[in-house]
Amino acid sequence: MSKFGMILVGAFAWSCSSPAKTPEPAMPTTPTEPTQPTEPVATTPPSPPPVEDPYLWLEEVDSEKALAWARAQNAKSEGELKADPKFNQRRDAIRAILDAKDRLITVSKRGKEYWNFWQDEKNPRGILRRTTLAEFKKKDPKWELILDIDALAAAEKENWVFAGNSCLYPTYDRCLMSLSRGGGDAHVVREFDPVKKEFVKGGFEIPEAKGSLGWIDKDTVFVSTDFGPGSMTSSGYPRIVKEWKRGTPLTAATTIFEGQPTDVSVGAGRGWDHGKTYDFVFRRSSFFAGEQYLRIDGKNVRIDIPLDADFDVWNNQAIVSLRTDWTLEGKTWPGGAMLATPLADFMAGKRNFTLLFEPAANKSLAGASGLKTGYVINELEDIKNKLYVWTVSKAGKWTKRPFTGTAKGSIGTTSIWPVENGADSDEYWMSSSDYLTPSTLSLGKLGGGAKQVKASPARFDATGLQVQQLFATSKDGTKVPYFQVSKKDMKLDGSNPTLLYGYGGFEVSLTPGYGAVSGSQWQAKGGVYVVANIRGGGEYGPAWHQAALRDKRQVAYDDFIAIAEDLIARKVTSPAKLGIQGGSNGGLLMGVMLTERPDLFGAVVCQVPLLDMKRYHKLLAGASWMEEYGNPDKPEDWAYLQKFSPYQNVKPGTKYPRTLFTSSTRDDRVHPGHARKMVARMLEQGHDVIYWENIEGGHGGAANNEQAATMQALEYTFLAKQLGLPE
Repeated sequence: MSKFGMILVGAFAWSCSSPAKTPEPAMPTTPTEPTQPTEPVATTPPSPPPVEDPYLWLEEVDSEKALAWARAQNAKSEGELKADPKFNQRRDAIRAILDAKDRLITVSKRGKEYWNFWQDEKNPRGILRRTTLAEFKKKDPKWELILDIDALAAAEKENWVFAGNSCLYPTYDRCLMSLSRGGGDAHVVREFDPVKKEFVKGGFEIPEAKGSLGWIDKDTVFVSTDFGPGSMTSSGYPRIVKEWKRGTPLTAATTIFEGQPTDVSVGAGRGWDHGKTYDFVFRRSSFFAGEQYLRIDGKNVRIDIPLDADFDVWNNQAIVSLRTDWTLEGKTWPGGAMLATPLADFMAGKRNFTLLFEPAANKSLAGASGLKTGYVINELEDIKNKLYVWTVSKAGKWTKRPFTGTAKGSIGTTSIWPVENGADSDEYWMSSSDYLTPSTLSLGKLGGGAKQVKASPARFDATGLQVQQLFATSKDGTKVPYFQVSKKDMKLDGSNPTLLYGYGGFEVSLTPGYGAVSGSQWQAKGGVYVVANIRGGGEYGPAWHQAALRDKRQVAYDDFIAIAEDLIARKVTSPAKLGIQGGSNGGLLMGVMLTERPDLFGAVVCQVPLLDMKRYHKLLAGASWMEEYGNPDKPEDWAYLQKFSPYQNVKPGTKYPRTLFTSSTRDDRVHPGHARKMVARMLEQGHDVIYWENIEGGHGGAANNEQAATMQALEYTFLAKQLGLPE
């Protein structure tokens, strides 16, 4: 399914990273059974084989021994960082930002109602609430409570974290509520009546799993979940999708598709567009590739596109988004392009495409939104948004025009999405933000412009600050962009505390946005903030991502090093004053920087990281990322993975920058064993590192604002101390 277009309720989704979207206890490798010798060959017993990994026990997530170790490390890190005179002030300031009642609110339209999920100091787990559009536009809207997660958790004595909801279109009189324990990816799903504001007794419900439940109609759902032994993939996601009728047990659901155990996942969902329904089934054989089907009259009809392409339907048109080149009848459509053709022609095998988006070396597709009469294309040109509207005649002829009401070519991010599901209206929401300007939310209508309805107030004083886009030259000559936020009158003498953030994977683009916490805790206090747009991301389309896949991964690390060296060469900062930060895949980036170029940095914050690339595919969702990194069980893949795998490359006797590793016990995507084992090994080798593990919180590291504020205050206290941030 397309990541851009048609509403698809109930389709399986996952995420691997975010700077911190995104999808990941393993047992030790089974030893080979020894061959019994016919006679002894020595009078003394042989020496035992060397232990390859003495810290496998730290992969046992909830074992008493592992948790005792984690708590001991927490006591050490908190004892140091919480003793800092500024810690409480930082934590309280961050908590105030996260709980602020005047922060920007976004809503989802459900019939005549506008829904919002909200967390603050009174509702740490959050509440689901609704209002009218007229009320929402007011400065202080009145809300009607739908579901109180704190009250539910207390009543059921469960550590519930809200994981989203999907409501039956177009009546919205039934919803499927997802709840996770402690914030992990695995969740339970229960049917909910939003009119009576209660869970439906005997309604649709699935137990905890990394699966999904999605509406077909009021009495029928698609379900992909853990059906028992053999029903999940090696990545921990469903291998089977079924159709389930109301009033029947889950065991009676009818299988409509099965994938392979080695697949990432399978799923299904119903989409709506211009009054029509489309049922999709998909099989993800790898993270970015797989088979897609339209389900017609009970049969799965294969969508004939490249395995790594995305497919969408809008206004009777088939929309195809390519990741790699596609040659048809002697013509090659480039990877990164978006194509359109009448759906009926497409299903009949005709391929007379219109090119809606053509990629270029400095241009990529950021997204697309289907409204009732127009299809809005959001392009990135050197990571700056440019929007266009396409319309199509009944004869199938497409016409393009600029989208009015946006500042083109500025350093910032503009996003557009439909107000109505199913392309029922030309109304849209538009959000805009940049590094120094708080986010705004506008309501518009195609052809009529947009009017601001909400804005977040400033959370830090941006007076005297500026944003620049700069380019560094990587090892292979590639120009790599980065954004720098700093004082206009900053002295270029190498003395400025600088924080460099990076991710570089899974085709994730890092675009400019207002960081209330980073702005108040870093930029406003004199620190320089830098965001690296290295290869592996999606800033310049699929090719930018593919340039750093598998055995080419080193280029992403070379790009990050080039930016660090450029900051030093320009005398913005110096190694002692340069700190770096990243999470998930970005945590792997931090680990590689730590082990490859320890001389470049004065501090490292490594969040929910991958670090043991020898075993990553055996831990939680790790197998789903082998398309990105490779399979370490294959000698040819391990040959390059072992060159940068941080856990295997950290060495005694090397001077490393001081590092804070963070993780979460309840992270069921990136296993906390990565960070635990790395810290244990570095401590054994005598290195100065500290570790903090949140005992819940999922892949985001925190399950509520209190935990998030504590975690971020620890990180900024560490960075300020190590890099000498003026206070």
